[in-house]
Formats: sequence, structure tokens, C-alpha cells
Amino acid sequence: MHKLYTSPSSPFSAKVRLAAQYAGIELEKHIVVTSEEPAELIAANPLGKIPTLVTPEGKTVFDSRVITQYLNRISGNKLFPRNAEKRLDAEKFEAIADGLADVLVAHVYERRMRPEEIVYQPVLDWYWKKAERTLDLLNETAPRIGTKIHGGHIAIAATLGYLNLRFGNGWERGRPKLKRWVKRFAEVHPELAAQLPKAA
Repeated sequence: MHKLYTSPSSPFSAKVRLAAQYAGIELEKHIVVTSEEPAELIAANPLGKIPTLVTPEGKTVFDSRVITQYLNRISGNKLFPRNAEKRLDAEKFEAIADGLADVLVAHVYERRMRPEEIVYQPVLDWYWKKAERTLDLLNETAPRIGTKIHGGHIAIAATLGYLNLRFGNGWERGRPKLKRWVKRFAEVHPELAAQLPKAA
């Protein structure tokens, strides 16, 4: 069985959990706290980052985008379309969702890792401006949801789940299409809800 080093709240870990479940790939999940640098995680990935996947043969796979491509290959293309143009669209949505997750995580770390008196508000504002532009783009362009979804849908769902977890749902104001998108994803794919980001 594949082993996944993961965290309940990480948007990148959630993306991999969602992708694996949708593709029908069972994972043995190992919850780790990266700041503690657990030996088993460091042995698998010297960067100490999650998600990190270990194959049944003992090979390690990281980061999240490399893992989703790996899961796509071993599942017979269940996560990304075979058509080149449609696949490019799915990969672009995964990239924009991952970029949004990057700035959200950076925003959280700026507040969490520094003493309150030296948190740098201009940096927080800069991160949030990037997030707002990306949310506006997704409000207008997020891919339609049906019974068949791809890695782009999954990445967006994981990142918006993290956004709700860490920032609440204030982002929905002025973005009714994206709000409906989240609701539609939950309605069409309720079986994936347990893999979305949640408090550790």
C-alpha cells in the first residue's frame, strides 16, 4: 500500500488525499508535524515537507503536483484528461490553485511564526492582494463540475477548503459563482468531503 505523510490541515496534503480517493488508490496515512522534523519524514524527504508519498516499492514521491501526476499514471489517467488541450486546462487550474494555496500558507505563517509585535502588515497585505486576484479569476473561470472531475477541480476544492478553515468565508462576498462552485462540488462529490482540510 502507498504511504502518505500528511497533515489534516495542509491544502497540498488534502489535494493528494482527494486525488487518491477519487482515483481509487488506497493510502496508509501518517499524520506528521513538520516543525518537529520527525525522523521518518526526513528519511523519506530531506526537505521535511508534506505531502510525501512512499510507494509500495519504497520509492519516495514529492511534491504535491508530482504526486498527482504519479497517481494519474498508476490509475490509468483518472485524474487528468488524455486530450492534450483539456489536460493543459486541468494542469493550469491545478497550478493556479496551488499558487493560491502558497500565498495563503505564507500569510498564515507570517502571523503564526513571528511574535505579534514584528508581524509585517505590508507583507500580509501583499499576500492577500494576490489571493484576491486569484479568487476573482476563479470566480469567472473555475471549471464546471460534473460526475467526472480532474486534478484542477480537486486542487481548487482543496485550496478553498483551506481558505475556509484558516480565513473563514468572508472571501465569498462578491464572488457568487465561486461560492456556488464550492456548494456544487460538495453536492456532486460528497464522498470526498472527509479529505478536505480540517483543524489538526
